[in-house]
Formats: sequence, structure tokens, C-alpha cells
Amino acid sequence: MGNLLISEPPLQVLPSLAVKVGLNKAIVLQQFHYWLQRSNNIRDGYKWIYNSFPNWNKQFPFWGLNTLKRAVNGLEKDGYLITANYNKAGFDRTKWYRIDYSKLNMSRPSTQNGSKNGSEWDDVTAQNGSTNTNRLPETTTETTKENSAAVAAPSSIESDFEEVWSAYPNKKGKKQAFNHYKAWRKKSAKHSNDYLFSQLKLYKQYIAQNKKWYHPMDGSKWFNGRFDDEYQESTEPKHEGREYWTGG
Repeated sequence: MGNLLISEPPLQVLPSLAVKVGLNKAIVLQQFHYWLQRSNNIRDGYKWIYNSFPNWNKQFPFWGLNTLKRAVNGLEKDGYLITANYNKAGFDRTKWYRIDYSKLNMSRPSTQNGSKNGSEWDDVTAQNGSTNTNRLPETTTETTKENSAAVAAPSSIESDFEEVWSAYPNKKGKKQAFNHYKAWRKKSAKHSNDYLFSQLKLYKQYIAQNKKWYHPMDGSKWFNGRFDDEYQESTEPKHEGREYWTGG
């Protein structure tokens, strides 16, 4: 196995940003910021970038396409990404993106470009339509106090776990939950976040239907195979002791 530490420009993300928006969203937001700084696409006084999800996915090879879509769509829903359509062809629905820096308590970058141009960001369409290699684009390299605290993106299994964990309603027992998650993922290639999200959606519906008496089980329990539980609509609590009450 070749040396994986570190022979290529690493993806970086500030821990404070990951805490604010979630790890996967922070990674996407940092990279969008990097590309926006180099974009020549200026519309209505703002810099924009655009691309299809399959091409975006080439920049995040450690994620599946659905994971990337959830992160980008989540940032859009939360208001961190603003979208528009400046495509010349009316049938072209490719979204254009910019960051709402005010949501991050940042001033937006100037639209006056320096020496860098759109050809420097890889596989993201620039104003003249050119693209570069498929190499993962590096983040900004200026040494600052904040950048010195930046950390490389974690392994895929950790980021995949964080994606589901951030959506789970009861955050007790994270360490145990992660160990259960790793073991479950290793058992089969079919064990994916898509399945967990579909099960979590059903579980959240059950919680909402019974919120007057039911409390979500600890994360360490749900990730220990309890995501396979089947839930039916119910409005009457079954008073079978504390374990039932807490979802245990």
C-alpha cells in the first residue's frame, strides 16, 4: 500500500465550521468557497459557480453521490448556499451557487479578481467553459492563525457516521454508536447510509406520532441494530416500564 500521509494537497476544514454546520456540509462549504474565490462568473454583483452533481462528485471521491447531494441540498435548505439559474438555454436547469457569507458572519469576497482565474479550479466550469484535470483542488494555502488550526478531512467511515449521527435526535452514547456503526458497515457492502436514513425517517415519524409519551432511544442503542425495528402508527402508550418509555 502506498503512503497515504500526505503526498497530495489535503482537504481542510476548520473544526468551528464543522460544529456550526456539520462535518460533511463544512467540507462542501469550504470547497465551494475555494472555487468561488477563483470564479470569473459574476452575475448581479456576486461570484457564482455551477456544475452537475456527477462532476461535483469527482471532487469528493470519498463520498457517494447521494451523500454529496444531501450535503449540498442541506446547505441550500439552511440558507448557506444561494442558488440561481443564469443558463443561456431555457431547458438547462443546472443550478448556480454562491455562499451567503452573512450567515457565517463573514463579509463577502470582492468580485474584483486578482491574478487567479477560473482555469485553476478543477472540473468546475469557468467563464470561458474550460476545465482542468480531475485532481482534487487544494484549499487556499495562505498561512493564517485560523488555517493553522484546520484539520484534514477524516476517513470516509467517520464522515459517513457523522452524517447519520447529526440527524439522529438523541445524542447519547456517541462512542458506542460509532463502534456499532463500523461493525455494521463491515458486515456487508449493502449496508449503507441510504438504508439508515430511510429507517431513521420511519423512526422519526413514529416519534412524532407518539411524542406525548415516547422519548427517542439513546443513539448507542439505535445504532446497535435497533434501526431494523419496525414501527407502526400508535397513539396509546404501552406502559411496560421505563425501558419502553425511553425506547430501550
